[in-house]
Amino acid sequence: MDKKSSRIRRSRKTRAKIRELGVDRLTIFRTPRHTYAQIISGETGKVVASASTLSKDLSKDLKHTGNASAAVAVGKEIAEKAKASGIESVAFDRSGYKYHGRVKALADSAREAGLKF
Repeated sequence: MDKKSSRIRRSRKTRAKIRELGVDRLTIFRTPRHTYAQIISGETGKVVASASTLSKDLSKDLKHTGNASAAVAVGKEIAEKAKASGIESVAFDRSGYKYHGRVKALADSAREAGLKF
């Protein structure tokens, strides 16, 4: 089993449990160059809010978009967008990634900005 299929296999169990709970989820995706975050509704499965290092207003302040400091900025932005759409608590879906580095930085900054999970 290669690295990507192992990650996807790990993420299936988490997503199944979150779907069973029926709560909104904060899901992340990372590539070597960018970090993406979305809040997906637990009821409808639609994207409620999204943020990434690809957005013009976020990337203009960053020197590099694929590091932990960029993930901190994405975490703050997704928390602000979630609050604007009336979401205060979510389940954290790390998409099978280990909880360290950029994933941890994004989660910590979203918590500091007021999102509960």
